[in-house]
Amino acid sequence: MTVYFIGAGPGDPELLTLKAARLIGACPVCLYAGSLVPEEVVAGAPEGARVLDTAPMTLDETHAEIAAAHARGQDVARVHSGDPSLYGAIAEQIRRLKADGIPYEIVPGVPAYTAAAAALGQELTIPELAQSIVLTRMSMKSTSMPAGETLENFAATGTTLAIHLGIRALRDIERRLTPFYGADCPVAVVYRASWPDQQVIRGTLSDIHAKVRTAKLTRTALILVGPALGGDQGFPDSALYDPAQPHVLRPKARA
Repeated sequence: MTVYFIGAGPGDPELLTLKAARLIGACPVCLYAGSLVPEEVVAGAPEGARVLDTAPMTLDETHAEIAAAHARGQDVARVHSGDPSLYGAIAEQIRRLKADGIPYEIVPGVPAYTAAAAALGQELTIPELAQSIVLTRMSMKSTSMPAGETLENFAATGTTLAIHLGIRALRDIERRLTPFYGADCPVAVVYRASWPDQQVIRGTLSDIHAKVRTAKLTRTALILVGPALGGDQGFPDSALYDPAQPHVLRPKARA
């Protein structure tokens, strides 16, 4: 048997990859993170499958389910939101699987920050303005951040920040980022990207907290910060399709 860590995407069932949908439809055991993965995503589990919402379960309990499936020779679809490599809490699960000699495979999914960019209707990497993205999070009630991974250190580069688990810390984010980006720096908050109740709130570091408070958003939102969110700012076209920039697939510049 194999345990498949499956990225379910940000919420929209149509954003499942073909491989993810196929595996969910084939595995006799399906464990899914119901706090972030809608039931529609696992609705394709085979008839009679053991389908469990792991939101109220502990790591010991989920591993016990996997171990029991291993003993029965049954494949397991372990379904996580977004892409399991990003804040998926799969590292500790994999550690236990390795200790017990249980094989596993990771199936990537659409991460939340790309769904957020789609909701905003824009590219996040703008020529000569922003060519890097930092995916990070706030500590809050989660495990502590490594010593060097601070908002200030990331902000010093001026790059686009995608901040997870920070909706309750917007005041702190404003305070820590304003010295680097300025009070007028564009900010976007995307609540439940790709879900039917998705909300997009745009603002700046100086006013985003008030706007989010008015909208009464307290969880499940991604915060994007950086100049790239400011719309058309007269940036140059990229060199990708520039006739004056030949490359191996376009060897000669056109007149």
